[in-house]
Amino acid sequence: MSKILVVDDDNDMCNLLNRFLTKNGYQVMEARTGKKALEAMSTSMPDLVLCDYKMEGMSGAELLSKIKAIDFNIPVIIITGYSDIKIAVEIMKNGAYDYVTKPLYPEEILVTIKTALANKGTGATSVPIAKAYSLTPATGDYIFGNSPVFQEILKQIALVAPTNYSVIIYGETGSGKEVIANEIHQQSRRNKKPFIAVDCGAMSKELAGSELFGHEKGSFTGAFEQKTGIFEMANGGTVFMDEIANLSYDIQVSLLRVIQERKMRRVGGNKDIVLDVRIIVASNEKLWDMASRNKFREDLFHRFNEFSIEVPPLRSRGNDIMIFASHFLKQANKELGKNIKGFNKEVQDIFHKYIWYGNLRELKNVIKRATLLTDGEEVSTNSLPFEIINYNKLQFDVEIENKISDKENIPVSLPEENKMIQPVEEPHVAETSIKKNSLKSVAVSAEFETIMQALKQTNYNKSKAARILKIDRKTLYNKMSLHKEFTN
Repeated sequence: MSKILVVDDDNDMCNLLNRFLTKNGYQVMEARTGKKALEAMSTSMPDLVLCDYKMEGMSGAELLSKIKAIDFNIPVIIITGYSDIKIAVEIMKNGAYDYVTKPLYPEEILVTIKTALANKGTGATSVPIAKAYSLTPATGDYIFGNSPVFQEILKQIALVAPTNYSVIIYGETGSGKEVIANEIHQQSRRNKKPFIAVDCGAMSKELAGSELFGHEKGSFTGAFEQKTGIFEMANGGTVFMDEIANLSYDIQVSLLRVIQERKMRRVGGNKDIVLDVRIIVASNEKLWDMASRNKFREDLFHRFNEFSIEVPPLRSRGNDIMIFASHFLKQANKELGKNIKGFNKEVQDIFHKYIWYGNLRELKNVIKRATLLTDGEEVSTNSLPFEIINYNKLQFDVEIENKISDKENIPVSLPEENKMIQPVEEPHVAETSIKKNSLKSVAVSAEFETIMQALKQTNYNKSKAARILKIDRKTLYNKMSLHKEFTN
């Protein structure tokens, strides 16, 4: 029986998850704070941690970092009440296995937990392998888009793959950098040997050396047995290092030796191990710029910079969006045992207009959730997150919000209680009728109209609207979600 540690400072949520997970055959531990969670882990190590993002004292992000320092292999799933994909992407970059957003859906949580626990036993836990979200035309494992810019990338892959050049892949988080690296490996002469992908941003400074180079028994506290590192495991093959700029200076020095001399030593070891490994690295920042600012070793940059590929964000590949969406829908259908045929016209229009901050990773998660919520043959707007449906109005990009005046006192005249509240017409809100016999539905609708009026008068700045309404930002999101629930 798998053991799950639930961490949430909301008693009701903790109790609810405990009952639900126990009913589904899991052993559950509870903790109301990050500190209590760490204490619980010191006495009984869980198989998986389910943790809220926003908690008093230690946040979910801080707890995630501490859990990874204790045992990198424990999958951590973050629960967030915020629909801001940038937070979710940052969580994933810091080592979380996945995230789920409130309101919680039982089937979504179960599928995520089952997948995380299944992957834990495959060897992916000892090597922090990133999730791949695109698939290879030859094997059916990947698909690539048809946009001209990506066809050019495929030509670059075919050119560099047969060589032993080191490659730098630039691109935003979730844009498919690991897939590009894997395709280079598959088209190389090393394709019969291991391809190992490691997320450097998810490794703590203390454990990075052990993860990459291995360690000898007794070399440090907790080193109870000899460990084989990633480079040794990949000997003869390819190592893909995502978020390479996150490595500490000391590890960069050790890595430089691996590249120059093709040798390494385990932590605490005194014997050189000869290596034959191709290294492909990725970054969402330009390494030459970081080197010029002393944020990355310049000599290491030049060693890596034998060839570079730049992966465009999904928003620059409009023709590919529905290709990937259809592929992810097939995957979700298989995972959930459904047979949804496709997406209606309104959903397709929304997908093409949305910015996709998290790129393919965000698109896949949106479609997984939409597939779970869809009952008919097509995905409709009723199954999409609120912030995607209303993107043009809510403008979730922080840079856009920063352009709005920061003056605290904005003159806003909300409707008085004895006046009729005029609904604000929103172009993408699902046009479903409120249940007229439900008093709560009517109240939710009136409340939502007031919220939208506050948002409109503050240029859709959510923080300012929340202050005007005298509620916090999290409550604002919850009330929007509640309105969607009652209008579906």
